[in-house]
Amino acid sequence: MISALGLLKQRRFLPLFVTQFLGAFNDNLFKTAMVLFATYSIFADPHMESNFNALATGLSLIPFFLLSALSGQLADTTDKAKIIRIVKTAEIGIMLFGAAGLMMARAGFTSFGIGMMLAAVLFLGVHSTFFGPIKYAILPQHLEDDQVLGGTGLVEAGTYLAILLGTIVAGWISVEGAAILVLVVAGIGWIAGRCVLPAPRLGPKLALNYNPFTSSWRLINATMHIPRLFLAICAISFFWAIGAVLIVVFPPLVKNVLTADERVASLTIATFSIGVAIGSVVINTLLKGRISARYAPASVIAMAVCVVAFWVEAHNFIPAPAGQLYGIADFLTHPQSVLIMATLAAIAITGGMFVVPLYAFLTTTVTKDQTARTVAANNVVNSGAMVAGSLLVIGLSLAGLHNTDMLLMVAIMCIVAAWIATKLHRACD
Repeated sequence: MISALGLLKQRRFLPLFVTQFLGAFNDNLFKTAMVLFATYSIFADPHMESNFNALATGLSLIPFFLLSALSGQLADTTDKAKIIRIVKTAEIGIMLFGAAGLMMARAGFTSFGIGMMLAAVLFLGVHSTFFGPIKYAILPQHLEDDQVLGGTGLVEAGTYLAILLGTIVAGWISVEGAAILVLVVAGIGWIAGRCVLPAPRLGPKLALNYNPFTSSWRLINATMHIPRLFLAICAISFFWAIGAVLIVVFPPLVKNVLTADERVASLTIATFSIGVAIGSVVINTLLKGRISARYAPASVIAMAVCVVAFWVEAHNFIPAPAGQLYGIADFLTHPQSVLIMATLAAIAITGGMFVVPLYAFLTTTVTKDQTARTVAANNVVNSGAMVAGSLLVIGLSLAGLHNTDMLLMVAIMCIVAAWIATKLHRACD
């Protein structure tokens, strides 16, 4: 058996890994640069900051909800490598538009620039919607059965390491630098995408349904009746709803509770990415390549405990003097920073251990000619859950709930996810 890391030497895996890595890096670089720019340079109100972040998150998810069914059909009836090449070409145009929006806002045309940036986020959502099913569905086609879990773990770990790098870079370079870099990375990703090996249609050619509502309903209805798929998708959806809440509240929380600047915000978000990547590798080691939900309930319960611990730490954090923000050096030498960062890492590690085996379920439960549609059905439900999470943050923010206290809602959601994962484990193991 080729070890999981050994897959990185394989021609059938490396180009796909590099392509998805660069895509995740670029997507996160642009979004993080936009969010940090808006949080620290445009808005000066915690509720406005949360609402802007929630709006950006919601816009990025709309395409998943509307177009995932079509993307799954296309991926199961068309050469997946061909779709990758088309998607990566589109990314170059999207980044040109988004970079222009950043520069417009930077030049003082704030409203127009924000509109362009948010539109680019919407377009990036379309980009990710069509690429998302492929990066998982292509694995059973290119890898052996006993390599799928390892490949899935590497894709997941690579994605979060890319998010890590994109987050760190976004916090340390200028807006102008971000605008240039997203274009450069899009170009390199286009080259990598052209090296992905062919992955032609395996089953009969599908009659495509272009109606986003009927196609989504039929896709979900055709997938969710399988008990363990239903449970796996529900568990993953709760995880991403949790992720949506954390994504929305965290930059304002760092600014207004930890009273730290955008570089610290970048560091804390990067800690999440490192943790999920570590969790992705750890769970593959524990399971030794076997696809199982054995550790999922305990992992997400541990995540809930860590979230509550972070809530306590945030409430007891000693803020910077009024009108000031901690820089990276001041924050790292703060007596409470080690515990804060360790708790964040623990939240992310346990989250990665929870979600990776569930994605492996999606690609191995059905036949290889149905994997893309299965992942697409998962994306539809996930996006709906994340939109619900974003709307919940907006509603609670308008009701006056503090960002820190929303962490307790995250802990409750973790308990629900643990209950679903327990049912999945009993049904499948």
